Amino acid sequence: MAGGVNRKISAASARAHTRKAKQSNSFQLPSGMIKKVVALLFVGIVSWAYQAIQPPQPKICGSPGGPPVTAPRIKLSDGRHLAYKELGVSKDSAKYKIISVHGFDSCRHDSIARFLSPELVQELGVYIVSFDRPGYGESDPNPKRTLKSMALDIEELANQLGLGSKFYVVGISMGGQLTWSVLRYIPHRLAGAALVAPVVNFWWTGFPANLSNEAFNQQLWNDRWALGVAHRTPWLTYWWNTQKWFPGSSVINGISVVLSPQDKELQNSPKKQEKKKYQAEVRQQGEFESLHRDMNVGFGKWDFSPVELENPFPNNEGSVHLWQGDEDMLVPVSMQRYIVQKLPWIHYHELAGAGHLFTEAEGMCDKIIKELLEGKK
Repeated sequence: MAGGVNRKISAASARAHTRKAKQSNSFQLPSGMIKKVVALLFVGIVSWAYQAIQPPQPKICGSPGGPPVTAPRIKLSDGRHLAYKELGVSKDSAKYKIISVHGFDSCRHDSIARFLSPELVQELGVYIVSFDRPGYGESDPNPKRTLKSMALDIEELANQLGLGSKFYVVGISMGGQLTWSVLRYIPHRLAGAALVAPVVNFWWTGFPANLSNEAFNQQLWNDRWALGVAHRTPWLTYWWNTQKWFPGSSVINGISVVLSPQDKELQNSPKKQEKKKYQAEVRQQGEFESLHRDMNVGFGKWDFSPVELENPFPNNEGSVHLWQGDEDMLVPVSMQRYIVQKLPWIHYHELAGAGHLFTEAEGMCDKIIKELLEGKK
């Protein structure tokens, strides 16, 4: 009868056998599969980032699903529409014709005419037309918007409305910044111009670096970031001002810390409260085409600098005025002082104790208009 065979297995052999069993049972992805997973993750992240920085399509007025058209509009030579609003005396009887250019986060309703006394308008015979800048209110967006294109929009508006060979331009805040481009590109069409608290570009050429840097550093840290993004990486402006990780522009977010004591008082004025009635209309076509593109153009790279401009009225047939509050917390007074030092033909009016919203103070706009038209009276 055959007997059983007993095999003795060493402890080392047993441990080796156990390790092999464990290794053979563990799950391992093939190296090619790992590369594919990493590639898919990378593509997914890039795709998400691309979508995050892409602004939504604008809701163009009069298009299917877009806001309605309620204002009179002209059709520009490139096919865009420009909405406008006429105020003051009739165009045919007017002695002075003024184009009012609104500021940032505003529209045609924010005309200087809102703050003029009816008596002065009638006394002087003033006609004023204000318009929605591209992407604001009911004016079509302009994806190719530049400083020059906006100046030419103003010229075309004047031509189609029959304002004559010369007219006045009054620009407030960001509209004041645009008035520099009017002085650059269509000075021959001007009877006079007023820049009211015009926004500055901290990257203008011709300014001492220490002056520009000091003025820039006076801004809140989040505004320095927002302006820097608009200047250096404009394709990120929409994302920066809509992401939730860091605060974007103080002006866009309505942060009151950027307002001077006078500004805070004016915030509660009856005229300021009227804006609530049409505030939604300002951004109705989308924040990118109104606010963000405004930032990209205004704080981007300019092909000229204000300090390089020539006097459009060498024979004193008209005048240019610049108004600035010395307590403006949005627009540093130091850069305005440098501009008028380099351009002595500008009539400079610095207002003690005034902030950025001084045009809304009682009687202030009457004074601005009278000074502008004084040379023609």
